[in-house]
Amino acid sequence: MKKIFFAVGLVSLTSCYNQERNCADFKTGTFVFEQEIDGVKHSSTFVRNDSIEIETYNGKKDTASIRWINDCEYVLEKLHPKNMQEKKAVHMKILSTSGDEYKFEYGIVGSKTKEKGTIKKTSS
Repeated sequence: MKKIFFAVGLVSLTSCYNQERNCADFKTGTFVFEQEIDGVKHSSTFVRNDSIEIETYNGKKDTASIRWINDCEYVLEKLHPKNMQEKKAVHMKILSTSGDEYKFEYGIVGSKTKEKGTIKKTSS
């Protein structure tokens, strides 16, 4: 019985907790995204303004348009896709912000599969 009251109390306390989301601070600027693929760390740098994002990855630049849904969500579409996969729009959602970083999830528009990551802002 004590375990049930403890569990209910814990759930009620955590359900009131809201993640900090100062998404407007991350609409523009220069950012770095690092991820590990097959044990190798990869880094991507991108510059974003209200409507365009220019990404540099392995010395190659790629440009995408941005359509903001609200302050914390936007859709990316490559301007010059090279194949069918690149033609698919990507939905990005900022989940939380902290200092100069934000945690986000992303996935192909319409897909239930989502990935998560962290991006660091390097300049305004």
